[in-house]
Amino acid sequence: MPRYRLLIEYHGGPFQGWQKLPDVPTVQGALEEAAAKLDGAPVDIYGAGRTDSGVHATGQVAHMDLRIDRRDKVADAMNFHLRPHPIAVLKAERVADDFHARFNATQRHYRYIVINRRADLSLDRGLAWRVPSKLDADAMHAAAQAFVGTHDFSTFRDTDCQALTPVKTLKEFTVSRYGERVEFTCRAQSFIHRQVRSMVGSLVDVGRGRQPVGWIADILAQADRSACGPVAPAEGLYLEKVDYAADS
Repeated sequence: MPRYRLLIEYHGGPFQGWQKLPDVPTVQGALEEAAAKLDGAPVDIYGAGRTDSGVHATGQVAHMDLRIDRRDKVADAMNFHLRPHPIAVLKAERVADDFHARFNATQRHYRYIVINRRADLSLDRGLAWRVPSKLDADAMHAAAQAFVGTHDFSTFRDTDCQALTPVKTLKEFTVSRYGERVEFTCRAQSFIHRQVRSMVGSLVDVGRGRQPVGWIADILAQADRSACGPVAPAEGLYLEKVDYAADS
């Protein structure tokens, strides 16, 4: 059975996350329904990241096996069967039979978008977090450098997280301002449940001036969930890119 790697974009608003669940709309569920219509039989789809309810993706990666080699027609056919869901297969390509979207991933990139203004959102509604009070992006960037490296991220770990360990290695965390738009970007091989939203929410407390820059390093060292600041809402978070080794 030929295996295909899919590059996927979706608006997470209508879905209860990536992972298929009974009786609720999910991204994986919608993709598997479309693939079954394409292939004429049930198809299992495996994603690189299990995004939460309301979280978006511009570069999610998944793989699936089809009974028939459909070559260049897979992306167009999937998109036809996915309508009207806000999901698009941007690319589909044949890969080796041992490729796995989740286990072969070497790095995941996330972006969180804040619109820093008093006026309500119109065009960005559901796609960003509006923070009305003035944010100091430089202070948040300085504070975020405490996250870079290998740490016990228990402070930023959701209570329902099922990961075997809270120890993760972040390669980069940046905070940049573009006018009223503030972007938080980070990358690591893997993240624990709601880690990015927890880190962003705490950084925004620093940006608002409610906490000093050194507070982030202090609460990280505590490895205690109760020390975490507020969790940022889901609608500002995007799975932006997934990296793989050249031989995969």
